[in-house]
Amino acid sequence: VQLQASGGGLVQAGGSLRLSCVVSGRTFSSMGWFRQAPGQEREFVGGINWSGGSTYYTDSVKGRFTISRDNAKNTMYLQMNSLKREDAAVYYCAAQRVARWPYSESRTYDYWGQGTQVTVSS
Repeated sequence: VQLQASGGGLVQAGGSLRLSCVVSGRTFSSMGWFRQAPGQEREFVGGINWSGGSTYYTDSVKGRFTISRDNAKNTMYLQMNSLKREDAAVYYCAAQRVARWPYSESRTYDYWGQGTQVTVSS
């Protein structure tokens, strides 16, 4: 079982990036994105249920970030617009074998990707 996150990079403030998380080895239920900045704890960014019909976001990214998934491609996405310097972090994708609440807590996820760095310059 493997989650492979990609799409990170350097972007100017106000710019956009799209992260991808490709899943291999099995199907998963809900999935999520977390991020961790240097010296800070890992924090929830957003989550999505299996069908993609329900999404959840932390307040600081609402209206700017969008999570989606394509189950036919075993891929989850995080579209990040209007990026701010405080969005800079390593972004991790995570997956649940079965849907567990709350999505915002890392302990409810069973598998994790390796992380992709997002750097936002002023």
